[in-house]
Parts: sequence; C-alpha cells; structure tokens
Amino acid sequence: MTSKPHDRTDDSLIALRRILRATEIYARDLAQAAGMTPAQLRVLQIVEERGSVTPKALAAQMRVSQATVTALVDKLVARKLVQRVSSQSDRRQINVVMTELGGTTLSQAPDPLQQRYARAFADLADWEQAQLVASLERVASMLDAISIDASPVLTTGELPTDPPIG
Repeated sequence: MTSKPHDRTDDSLIALRRILRATEIYARDLAQAAGMTPAQLRVLQIVEERGSVTPKALAAQMRVSQATVTALVDKLVARKLVQRVSSQSDRRQINVVMTELGGTTLSQAPDPLQQRYARAFADLADWEQAQLVASLERVASMLDAISIDASPVLTTGELPTDPPIG
C-alpha cells in the first residue's frame, strides 16, 4: 500500500520535527552535563585535536564567521576551559589552547550528536551518502535556509548562545 501525497507531507514534517527535537534534547542534556552548548563543545574538540589553533582556523573549520568564533572562545576563556596565548613563531598571532580543566570537561561531556550521525553516515554506501546529502540540501533549499550561517554542529538556535539554565 502506498502513502497518499498528503501522508508523505505529514511523514516528512514528523521526521523534521524528530530531528529538531533530537538536537534540542541533546543541547539540553549537554548543558546540564557539561554546562556548554554543542558549538562550544565543538571548539573544545578542535582545540584538543590540533593542540593549538588560531581563531581564523577555528572559524574556517567550523564554517562560521570569526565573530561567532570570538564569542564562543570568549565564553570558554571565561570558564577557564581554553586560553589565548601568543604564537611561538609570530607574537602578533594569537592561538587558542586547551586548559587542564577544558580537557577534563571534554572527557566528561556526552558523545556529541553529530559524531553519532557521522559514524552512522560513514557506514552508508557512497550512493546512499550522496542521495542523503542531496535530499538534505533540497530540504534546506525548500526552507530557504541555504544561505544561513551554519556549522557541522547539530544544535538549534544561534551558535554563540549560552546553554539554557535550569
């Protein structure tokens, strides 16, 4: 038995809502467990991977503006999870490095939602990956969301926001 077109519309909206709810629930759980947003967690992960990274390189890897990265790093510096240090090779350049507290916080944070997705996505056949990317890009286009500043971090809301309290 095939679905009627209006059933498919409802099915697609339900699937979108489930995705949105999963990101909302994860963001809430991360805020409660680690006191940070998914975007802040991603900054910590990148800093850990690279050891030392410039804000410009962070912005490029996360595919967000430098202003967004500055706001994220400011919050992490205020919580003493990262620090800004002058580059050894060029004193004019500032690098972001992990603090001991940042490393501990990162190790205790829940598994990021985008990493769960990435593992499952990697298990798909190449044609399935291509089809899924095309479908998701089409959905973004249908929602006039192609030009929205976004990074590969599954979260809702603005990237530089504080985690919810409560």
